Amino acid sequence: MSTAISAHERVAQSLARQGMMRHLGVRLLSASAGQVELAMPYGDKVTQQQGGFHGGAMGALADIAGGYAALTVAPEGMEVVTIEYKINFLNSRQGGELRATGRVVKAGKRVIVTSAEVLHIDADGQTSPCAVMQQTLTTVPQTY
Repeated sequence: MSTAISAHERVAQSLARQGMMRHLGVRLLSASAGQVELAMPYGDKVTQQQGGFHGGAMGALADIAGGYAALTVAPEGMEVVTIEYKINFLNSRQGGELRATGRVVKAGKRVIVTSAEVLHIDADGQTSPCAVMQQTLTTVPQTY
């Protein structure tokens, strides 16, 4: 008998196992088949020398959002790993939080292509684009 879990629960369980994402304060906002939205708060763990969000933190958030979007369409018993990604940084902002939305562009049997958009949300709820990413992932067997 199958005990299939929802896309949201599958992503939430995986995110809970990611030490780096816990360290950065990343939280899951939504997950459905082919799409995941994550948030990362502003703080000293994610800034660069000028006080803005660090490109490495933006890249990590985009990578995880795209990766989890891919996980939502991967077969049960499989995980995903990034093969490559290309990111364009558009802005670095201070305060508020970053939100990354990952979307599946095309899912094959072994290769999944995703995109992600990273937005800055300020204290007033105003948004501005910070980065866009395209990513290629592959499926691998779960090992836990």
